[in-house]
Amino acid sequence: MLNNATTLPILRSEDIVRMRQAVRERAVAQGFSLVDQTKIVTAASELARNTLDYGQGGTMRIAEVNEGLRRGIRLVFEDQGPGIANIELALTDGYTTGKGLGLGLSGARRLSNEFDIKSELGKGTRVMIARWKQV
Repeated sequence: MLNNATTLPILRSEDIVRMRQAVRERAVAQGFSLVDQTKIVTAASELARNTLDYGQGGTMRIAEVNEGLRRGIRLVFEDQGPGIANIELALTDGYTTGKGLGLGLSGARRLSNEFDIKSELGKGTRVMIARWKQV
């Protein structure tokens, strides 16, 4: 069950700062430890930067998730950019089509409990991550 879903724009660098604050606030509200807060915020920051730099901007939807006894946060990043030609390659550490280190997507996957990516050339990319509160 999703609670309190909010969609935030990612159109310029300042939006990434606001997005990070919103994710941290939700993580605190869900009772995440400092380590888990840092993991979800870091993953979100990487994906937001990709949305802006490679997807020419887009949105992030954030929601608290309650499934039975589990509590967590689900983030969905979407853009209408050029898409990713080879997702498997894009998830390889060190691979980049830009000037970064090539650790954004793979790092976000490692920092998340759930990770899903869909991309279509010429239509854009959708990345979903979730982090569950450790009990």
